[in-house]
Amino acid sequence: MKKSYSLLVLFLCVLFGNAQDALHNYGTIQIHGNTNVGLHLNLVNDGTFDQTSGLVGFYSDENALTISGAYMPVLFDAEISVGGGLLLETSVNVQNNVNLITGDIITEKSFSAVYSNFLDYSFYIGESSASKINGYGAMTNKESFVFPVGNEDRLRPLTIESVAINAMAKCAYFFEDPNNSKTLNIDFNTNKKATDFISVSDKEFWRLESDVPSKITLTWDELSNTRALAEYLNELNVVGWSKVENQWVNLGNSAVEGGMGYGSVTSETIVPNDYEIFTIGGNDSRLETYSTMDLDNYFMTPNGDGSNDMLELEGIENSPNNKLEIFDRYGVLVYSKANYQNDFNGSSNREAVVRKGSGLASGIYFYIFTMHDLREKHQGYLYISN
Repeated sequence: MKKSYSLLVLFLCVLFGNAQDALHNYGTIQIHGNTNVGLHLNLVNDGTFDQTSGLVGFYSDENALTISGAYMPVLFDAEISVGGGLLLETSVNVQNNVNLITGDIITEKSFSAVYSNFLDYSFYIGESSASKINGYGAMTNKESFVFPVGNEDRLRPLTIESVAINAMAKCAYFFEDPNNSKTLNIDFNTNKKATDFISVSDKEFWRLESDVPSKITLTWDELSNTRALAEYLNELNVVGWSKVENQWVNLGNSAVEGGMGYGSVTSETIVPNDYEIFTIGGNDSRLETYSTMDLDNYFMTPNGDGSNDMLELEGIENSPNNKLEIFDRYGVLVYSKANYQNDFNGSSNREAVVRKGSGLASGIYFYIFTMHDLREKHQGYLYISN
């Protein structure tokens, strides 16, 4: 009887949505086959709603709709066209596809207990500044995912690429100064840094929860003001607030795309749960005062014979806090490494340039070696012969 009653209520609410405030499920709702169900009212799920194979749509021209209740709905396909946004007071799982048309999926940002979750092979389409997740998005049983997160006005996605399957990862975006986060009621002092030679954005940040080693990619737009963080694109980095060190640390730059107005930067491999929040960083403006000098030219034959296989820079022990950048003859950055330790073997670590890990072609390359401890920049030429 409970099952029939719930389906009857669902049917009546779809037909006469304006007559009541919510569909309140106390029993069991099942949606079979290619059935499409449209809800123009709130959903209160205090029963079972996890056996679906059709589409459940949420529709409202101007007003917000809410999903609440004691139990988490599990939808197969979902469609969101809610002018005032779809407010989640309980988490929602999706097994296949979410079609984002109009209006945000909204969750509380002060905690991550409620989220919009994409299971296994599920995906979404239609993400935009007008339709995204304004709050916490989650993924389950995936190695990589682009979280379609943002704030009220802007889509600000974060991408995670993990070395193994994530049982779960969660992400939210905050258009707030990390020095004074009113949402989290925590201050992340952008002047408290592991090194004086990085800058930290005071415009925005992301929270990401995952215990699997991963690379993360942050995006920026004109409101991010990356020009205040670095002069050149390759000087931008991902930075994170370390839970152990209680300060900002440089998480590297394994890839960068776009321009200073719009683009993205990818970290080195890190464990996201080691950091409270993440944002975009760059080189401190005091780098402009560094003295620049020519260093020796180097010759490499990375063939594994034990001779000239690595780029061994002189005086590196005098500045453990350093950065090596190598450019090809067209000025394209093919290798970048913070805290370099004489371990370049002729292979690129820039995915956007050549296949990462592949050997660079024979030829002449230009390198810049920044020694932060000595406030010096050294430059020279490197010849690679394979």
